[in-house]
Amino acid sequence: MITRPIQAYLRNLHKSYSTLLDGAQADYIPELTQVDPDFFGIALVTVDGHVYQEGDTREPFSIQSISKPFVYGMALEEHGIEKVLTKVGMEPSGDAFNSISLDEESGRPMNPMINAGAISSTSLIPGEDHDSRLAHILGKFEKYIGARPTIQESVYRSESETGHRNRAIGYMPRNFGILEEDPTEDLELYFQQCAISVTCRDLAMMAGTLANHGVNPVTGIRALKEPYVEKVLAVMASCGMYDYAGSWIYEVGLPAKSGVSGGVIAILPGQFGIAIFSPRLDPKGNSIRGIEVCRQVSRDFGLHMLTTGRPSASAIRTQYDAAAVKSKRIRTSGQADLLNDQGYRIQTWELHGNLVFGSTEYVIDDIVRKLDQADCIIVDFKRVFSTDLATARLLQGLAEQINDAGKFIYFTHFSSNYQLVRY
Repeated sequence: MITRPIQAYLRNLHKSYSTLLDGAQADYIPELTQVDPDFFGIALVTVDGHVYQEGDTREPFSIQSISKPFVYGMALEEHGIEKVLTKVGMEPSGDAFNSISLDEESGRPMNPMINAGAISSTSLIPGEDHDSRLAHILGKFEKYIGARPTIQESVYRSESETGHRNRAIGYMPRNFGILEEDPTEDLELYFQQCAISVTCRDLAMMAGTLANHGVNPVTGIRALKEPYVEKVLAVMASCGMYDYAGSWIYEVGLPAKSGVSGGVIAILPGQFGIAIFSPRLDPKGNSIRGIEVCRQVSRDFGLHMLTTGRPSASAIRTQYDAAAVKSKRIRTSGQADLLNDQGYRIQTWELHGNLVFGSTEYVIDDIVRKLDQADCIIVDFKRVFSTDLATARLLQGLAEQINDAGKFIYFTHFSSNYQLVRY
C-alpha cells in the first residue's frame, strides 16, 4: 500500500514536533484547562477535496477566536462591504487580541480579528431573536464543515461567567454608536460563537473552503460568496495573528488565524487549507506547535503567498498506457506481442502548465490511484513551464514510495526545470 507523500510528510512532521512541550494552556477561561495539553493534530484539505490528517484530529475543542473571520464573512454577506466598514475597520492594530483598539475619531474597532472588532461583527448577524441569530451562525458553519456543529455549553458558561474584560470592550463601541443597542445580547452570542465545538479536521475543512474560493471542497456547497473571500483572507493575513502578525507574514506568508484553545488555521489560496490543534500557547496566545508546524511547512515547500505560483487548471495534459499508445520505434513481432499483452503495465502521464503544491498533489493522487495496474510510471515534463520546491519534494516522496513497492518511476524532459534539477 503506497502512502501518499503528503500523508507521509505530515506523519513525520507530527512525530518531530510531538516532543515540543513548551508553553501553557490559557487559564483565564477556566474550562480550557480541562483539555489534555498533549493533544496534537494536523489536518490538511486540498481544493480538490483530498483530506490528510495525522494525530488527534477528531478530538473536539472550542473554536474560540478562529470563529472571527468566518463571522466577519457572514457580516459582509449580510450587509455589504461599505456598511461593515462603518462598524469595523481593516487596519492591523499591533496589539493583543483583547486590547481596546478603537479609531480615535469614529470609535470604530481597528479590525475584525481583535475582540472589539469581532463583537462588532457578531452584532451584525441578523435574526428575530437570540436563538435565531445563533442558528444562523451554526447554519453557516455547517456549510464550511459539512456537518452542523454544536456549542460546548460548559465552555460558553465559563466564558460568560469570566468575560468581564470582553463586556468592558463591548461597551466601548456602544459608547460611540458602533453597537446600536445594549451589547449584552451581542456579547452572549459572541461567547457562544467562541464556544462552537470543532475538531482539527473541521478547521482544515473550513480553511480549505476559503482556499477554494468559498466552496466546500468535499460537499461542493458554497459557504461564502466569492467576492468576500479575498476580504476575509486579507484581514487574516494582516491581523489574524494579532501582535505576531508582522512576523508571521514575514516568515510564513499565509493568511492565518489562531485561537486560545490551541487551534491554528492557514490558507494557501487556490491550493489548500491546513489546521493544527495543540493547546500549549506562547505568551501571545498562539499555539506553539501550531506556529512551528506552519513555519516548517511553508519553509519545506516554499509556500509563501508572495512567491508561490498559480497552479494550472489541470496539470495532466493526457494519460495513457503503452498498449494504447505505442512509440514509433520498430519492434520485433515478439516485442510487439508483449507490448500488446502487458503494455498496460507501463503508464505515462504527460504534464503541462505550472506545477506547484496543489497541482502536483493532484497529479500524485491520480498516479497512486492507478498504481495497482502499473509496474512502470513515466512522468513527462516536456510541456511543463515551471516547477517549485513543493513539486520537487512531493515527487521525491512519490519516487521513494514507488521504489519501496518494487516498481519503477521515470521523469523525462525536465532538464530545463531548474528546481527539479537542483533538487
